[in-house]
Amino acid sequence: MSQQNLIHMYYGDGKGKTTCSIGLAIRAAGSGMKVLFVQFMKGRDTSELRILENLENVQIFRNHKDLGFLNTMTLEQQESMKQMHQTTLEQVASIIERGDCDLLVLDELLSAYEYHLIDRDFILKILDERKAEIVVTGVNRIEEILDKADYVTNFKMEKHPYTKGIMARRGIEF
Repeated sequence: MSQQNLIHMYYGDGKGKTTCSIGLAIRAAGSGMKVLFVQFMKGRDTSELRILENLENVQIFRNHKDLGFLNTMTLEQQESMKQMHQTTLEQVASIIERGDCDLLVLDELLSAYEYHLIDRDFILKILDERKAEIVVTGVNRIEEILDKADYVTNFKMEKHPYTKGIMARRGIEF
């Protein structure tokens, strides 16, 4: 009997959603599973992705350019991000169709979905087909995705150094 593919949703304003999904990606890769780690909204170099890049059965897809935070982007930059996301989705869909993916991590998908920076119908189709175990992360609670999920974890911030003016630190936050 083959393993049933389930959907994990990590959302909320608390720290740790991407880190949690990376932990699962490492566990899956360690067991020999083929992992696609897809990151939306982000293009900044991060320490954790450097580790994933060194794992033989992990492929990383993300924006080739860091456009910053959504609230500081021009409409032209938002359109550019949307195009990068669509290109990434098409590449990933092709890999999934070939059966070359056991775990699909869609990091920051919920934000891209909420702000229409991704083809929503395409995403819902991927979730419905469940051709791999799927993890979605992001700040936003998206009901139509939550309804499809088998695991749902809300990361709630109670305290964060950013509120004291302490900026993200290499090796800790990125």
